Amino acid sequence: MTGKTLIDCHVHLAALPDGDNGCYISPKMLRSPLFRFLLWKHQLNPDKPREANQKYLGDLLTELRTSRHVQQAVLLGMDGVYDQNGRPDQAHTDFLISNDYVLKTAQAHPREFLAGVSINPQRRDAVEEVHRCADAGATLVKVLPNAQQFNPADPHYKAFYRALALRKLPFLSHVGYEFSLIGKDQSVGDPDRLRVALDEGATVIAAHACSYGLIFYEKFWPTFQDLATRYPHFYADISALTLPNRMRMLLHLRRYPEIHERLLFGTDYPLSVFHVAAWGRVAFGALRDMIRTKNRFDRQVAVCHGLKIGFRSLGDLLPQPTAKTMP
Repeated sequence: MTGKTLIDCHVHLAALPDGDNGCYISPKMLRSPLFRFLLWKHQLNPDKPREANQKYLGDLLTELRTSRHVQQAVLLGMDGVYDQNGRPDQAHTDFLISNDYVLKTAQAHPREFLAGVSINPQRRDAVEEVHRCADAGATLVKVLPNAQQFNPADPHYKAFYRALALRKLPFLSHVGYEFSLIGKDQSVGDPDRLRVALDEGATVIAAHACSYGLIFYEKFWPTFQDLATRYPHFYADISALTLPNRMRMLLHLRRYPEIHERLLFGTDYPLSVFHVAAWGRVAFGALRDMIRTKNRFDRQVAVCHGLKIGFRSLGDLLPQPTAKTMP
């Protein structure tokens, strides 16, 4: 795929709480090495949250607009943890990016952004929130079961998955270990647990191409193949696959071109895109161009193309607008 036509389906909308954006970060998360590194790397001042949020958004817009390949990005929210009664559990929530903030930001920049809201199916109003967000223009629903502390295979969530199918909102779920946030039960990152959503008719996107995330051990590959065979509405994104802990899956995909039609473009912005996987596997000139490419969206395209890994754009899955006829 060439030209500025791609949609990045996996871009995080990071934000500090500023009093009215509905976002939250726990003190423990603020002290974490990864979060402090991201603040430093992006030169964000946690003592000035409103300015920091504006800078993060401005930097993202600049990088997206200067990309040669990527036209739009799906901004991902992050729902919190909910207790057994479906009520918010702030004591166990480390990071929250509100759906209203995601929707508002996407609406302010419709040419560049699409809204990827986050809805924990454990919440009491999960089905209502699906319809509310769909009415407000959401493009997909993102979850991170490891950090949001729910089991995607729980049959109690069937109505939630049916609502996603009805509203044609793809269900993008994290797969594998979770390092960025504080994962609790890592077993819920098993893609096998996404079968309930698929059986209820939801379009499912498994993040990180079902990579386990632990360097050289990719135990979910058989599950990936089985889900792709059984369910025509199952996909996986290629986000974060250039990171050292997921690079094994990136190289594994080279051997299975028949699965590439199920891969969707994504980066996991603001995380870095590395070119190490291409060393010794592409021509020197191509590698030199990758190294010189500072734009993360374009480097992700270059690395995957250099390794001959095909992918599609999320736009291929989204409902196409109905052409209006003249009266």
